[in-house]
Amino acid sequence: MFSNQYRVEKSSELIASTRAIIGDEKNAIANMANVAAVLFNGLRDVNWAGFYLFDGTELVLGPFQGQPACLRIALGKGVCGTSAAEKRTIIVPNVEAFPGHIACDANSKSEIVIPLVQNGNLLGVLDVDSPTLDRFTLADATALEEIVGLLVYSSDFGQGASQPMIRR
Repeated sequence: MFSNQYRVEKSSELIASTRAIIGDEKNAIANMANVAAVLFNGLRDVNWAGFYLFDGTELVLGPFQGQPACLRIALGKGVCGTSAAEKRTIIVPNVEAFPGHIACDANSKSEIVIPLVQNGNLLGVLDVDSPTLDRFTLADATALEEIVGLLVYSSDFGQGASQPMIRR
């Protein structure tokens, strides 16, 4: 197993990579695409990393790395929809034990979802899956929350006071 020191060093590296890759870029889609790639390639034992964007009604698939995924997720449904509805990070050690889990990839065994929130408005969620049970820790949550904070703070999500990011 990996030591806590390794996790701290790796987390610092991912945060620094995220900061560098975003740079001065303001486009949210471009930044999410690069952040998904950084996480997919930088985290060990991950089979999906990406974003679902809130369109004012439901979550819609955004930039990601991994196998094709569910296109739309209702608020309150599955891990992503629950995280979005409650605007809180959720770590699921075993997705089979999560009531209402939506299985987009049968190989996923554990999951972490971090909501993207700006000025109290839901923008979407970051979703990271692993083919290993109990893959994600509180240290992972802390690092991913910081990465999401950098993304939300640095990017223009086109949000007015209550404007959705994506329109149908």
